[in-house]
Amino acid sequence: MPKSRPNQAFRLSVAPMMDWTDTHCRVFHRVLAPHARLYSEMVHANAVIHGDRSRLLAMDPVEHPVVLQLGGSEPALLAQAARIGADHGFDEVNLNCGCPSDRVQAGRFGACLMREPALVADCVAEMAAACPVPVTVKCRLGVDDDSEWERFAGFIDTVAAAGCATFVVHARNAWLKGLSPKENRDVPPLRYDWAYRIKRERPDLNILINGGIAGADAATAHLAHVDGVMLGRAAYHDPYLLHVLDTRWFGGQQRERGDLLRALRPYVEAQLGRGIALKHITRHVLGLFQGQPGGRAFRRVLSEGAHRPGAGWALVEEALSHTRRHQRDAA
Repeated sequence: MPKSRPNQAFRLSVAPMMDWTDTHCRVFHRVLAPHARLYSEMVHANAVIHGDRSRLLAMDPVEHPVVLQLGGSEPALLAQAARIGADHGFDEVNLNCGCPSDRVQAGRFGACLMREPALVADCVAEMAAACPVPVTVKCRLGVDDDSEWERFAGFIDTVAAAGCATFVVHARNAWLKGLSPKENRDVPPLRYDWAYRIKRERPDLNILINGGIAGADAATAHLAHVDGVMLGRAAYHDPYLLHVLDTRWFGGQQRERGDLLRALRPYVEAQLGRGIALKHITRHVLGLFQGQPGGRAFRRVLSEGAHRPGAGWALVEEALSHTRRHQRDAA
């Protein structure tokens, strides 16, 4: 079967991460990676319908393309939430079929949906009918000790037939018994070959790979087999990696870390003017100098000072100054 041409729009994505990928984080990531596809934190459909949308669906115009990830398992509610998300300007709505936490198990959504492909198909069909933007799915390879390729492939085929053309595959199982959500990100073995195979055998689908991808060379190697790479913790803890990949894969000149951070200044000052505390923004930039001389000093200055009343951009410049001093000493 001939290999399909990769869809450039899906080449680089940043995973939805609870308590991390809020609007401030996404604006920072957009500065680093102009071509990346950014995801919201997972929001339950009920929260979108009944909760504080100004907070849950907060988004800055610079974030596009940005995806709203929904949790839930009731087709009508998901359809309503998807329509609301599209009306708020999200470019895509993604259904979570991979989160293994106790909370999602109790609510019959997340990874446990891997065992209910017909229900997921119903959800996708109603969501797609209700909103004008693409509906996609983020999933695992299976649940607990599922090890049958046919089960995973059947899930993909059933959901694809309902109108989903794009799957983000976290290439390991989710263990719903005996492992914490944190352990579920590391302990179940990775099987990248399953993601490669589903792309090879179903070339018309967009397949993005996720899980355990920590470096630029490893991420680049995946592009020989799938349409895109989704980075999670690596992008958050070492965000300059996003900039490296964006320039490597899409072109452009790599910029210094300090210059990238200063590009965020207008946004930071606008948020401060709205009464947002500096700590809510700078917590997302602490890893910018990860592995660099002065990285610890950078984190310390921001961590110790950003929570103080009146903290502003001068603190960021102070952190950069400490970093430059350490870099000069190292040289």
